[in-house]
Amino acid sequence: MSNFELAVKGYQILGRVYESNSSLVFRAVRESDGQPVVLKMLKPDYPSLTELNRYKQEYKIIRNLNVEGVIKAYGLEPYQKSLVIVLEDFGGESLKILADRRRRAGQGRLPLGEFLDLAGRITQGLANIHAAHVIHQDINPSNIVYNPTTGQLKIIDFGISTTLSVEYPTAQNPNRLEGSLACISPEQTGRMNRVVDYRTDLYSLGVTLYEMLTGRRPFESDDPLVLVHAHIAKAPRAAMTLNPKVPPIVSDIVMKLLAKNAEDRYQSAFGLKADLERCREALQARPASENLAELCFELGQHDYARQLHLPQKLYGRTAEIETLLSAFGRAAAGSQELMLVSGYAGVGKSALVAEVYKPVTRERGYLISGKFDQYQQNKPYSAFIQAFNQFADLLLSESEAVLQRWRDSILAAVGGNAAVLTEVVPGLVNIIGPQPAVPKLGGAESRNRFNLTFQNFVQGISTAEHPLAVFIDDWQWADLSLGGVVQSTAHGREDGLFSDDRGLSG
Repeated sequence: MSNFELAVKGYQILGRVYESNSSLVFRAVRESDGQPVVLKMLKPDYPSLTELNRYKQEYKIIRNLNVEGVIKAYGLEPYQKSLVIVLEDFGGESLKILADRRRRAGQGRLPLGEFLDLAGRITQGLANIHAAHVIHQDINPSNIVYNPTTGQLKIIDFGISTTLSVEYPTAQNPNRLEGSLACISPEQTGRMNRVVDYRTDLYSLGVTLYEMLTGRRPFESDDPLVLVHAHIAKAPRAAMTLNPKVPPIVSDIVMKLLAKNAEDRYQSAFGLKADLERCREALQARPASENLAELCFELGQHDYARQLHLPQKLYGRTAEIETLLSAFGRAAAGSQELMLVSGYAGVGKSALVAEVYKPVTRERGYLISGKFDQYQQNKPYSAFIQAFNQFADLLLSESEAVLQRWRDSILAAVGGNAAVLTEVVPGLVNIIGPQPAVPKLGGAESRNRFNLTFQNFVQGISTAEHPLAVFIDDWQWADLSLGGVVQSTAHGREDGLFSDDRGLSG
């Protein structure tokens, strides 16, 4: 990629602005008319079809937005086997770069008046984005560009944005989560049993404003899983406790944005802007002082949702949730638990089980799932194959050092019978590698060997440090090899949750 700067035909590259894991960003001049531009290009020489489609989608979203407060897109051009997005350059720099520069210069935090002005501009830009039915999903200081000289402020980087009204995230390794992990909303982690809608941007904006006021983020950690758990379960310190110059009313506005449940935040960027504007007007009325300590009003008086959102909280399931969480707590402490969840289709059994995500995250565990299929009852152990292939995928997203520890643990647990597992759960080959074949045995002996090997495998990967939770859905469609278990222990029930060796499994 060293020649990238010299090879984009029709543009004179001025310098590299930013580099991420997937993209390179350059300032340039378009040779045809001398127009300053920003070039955003994929980093790999041979990007995947998914990456190319994502760039096309990003360009399409920006091009169609064309609203105040959003960067403009001039074109999407091919480059060798890749793509380049041509964006406007209005001479701005990201809030992160500007904040770092202020810090190095010893200038401290932004004056309150300047903060309220910037916060209002960001909020208006976000309101325009939402009005165009776009969810940004990656609001953070690096994606907000400001030119102090001209006063222009624009939101950039729509790489993971969506035009869907809601998205249904799935829990995955924090290292694979899209967006800035420090600013990600609780529901975006996939561990909140909640859908993602435009209010996810309001949480991320809250993190951004918090950092602008205090110089630090609500939660800071080098451990991605600790950061995810903090977003979904821990309350941040109030901004005014970290920076006494922050008025209580401004601190309350930011803390409202940081509510864990979307229904407790502002329901629109317009409602937030109204409260910020009221603070700014009060400050302008007393220009000799930035002290708004006496300012007090009810937040969200002009806030309203632009569309109907049903609360996603589980109602009438307090006792069941407590029973489930208590069982997981005992399992994580070392006991063995069996939980069966019964009920008619559509009553919320899966939603109930998903409440385990929070404690699993807190205990640094894994929650995987499998589902028996009515039309695949001839496939033995199908739900378990799904679940443990999912487990293998989760391990593959770990660092090489962590992956090696898991590899050693699995091989030590199953010994020379590892091939018995890889035949049934092929995803494990990516973890422990190809294994030598095992001797052929008779039917009963082969089944006993598999049962013992699988038991040892589960014991080997279920530890106090990383409890394993496995949810098995639709037991009534289990294959014949498990039929006796279903009939004797879960007759008439659809879902099973079983803890084995410090973790839940099915």
